[in-house]
Amino acid sequence: MLYFAYGSNMCTGRLRRRLPSAAAPVVARLSGYTFHFHKRSDDGSGKGNAVETGNDVDAVCGALFRIDPRQKGDLDAAEGVGHGYVEMPAVVRDDGNRHEAFMYVANENSIDNTLSPYSWYKRFVVEGARQHNLPADYIARIEAIRAIEDPDARRDTRNRVIQCQMLNDHRVR
Repeated sequence: MLYFAYGSNMCTGRLRRRLPSAAAPVVARLSGYTFHFHKRSDDGSGKGNAVETGNDVDAVCGALFRIDPRQKGDLDAAEGVGHGYVEMPAVVRDDGNRHEAFMYVANENSIDNTLSPYSWYKRFVVEGARQHNLPADYIARIEAIRAIEDPDARRDTRNRVIQCQMLNDHRVR
């Protein structure tokens, strides 16, 4: 089963803690969407979301992972399915290849455009994007988004120790 990660789960170290079966990703592009940090989180910050624009010039870049279907429930729980995020099908492309996958997006009731991400969460997205060599201009747009510091020092520390290391196995095909 193929999972399109475009937010903090692009950080392979973070995703592998949640889903050990995640196999080496390839860079993929979801046309007709833009990326925002406006999904309201229980911690008071903005989390990543892909918003449909209907304009094929717009795109969200991310990593396409192969996962073990037996671990999907664990990913659903970690992503907050039923608590602000919903699963939806996604058709993404990598180097001209078309892939049918799934991804998570915020439901309409969980969007707040006044929110900012915590700096540790934004780091997962930026480092994950760098880890998978997403386009430099795409990374620059994410880096330009304002982040705030997490008032919970323990949560901040717990998340900052997670590294976005690369996997050493085969690419998704």
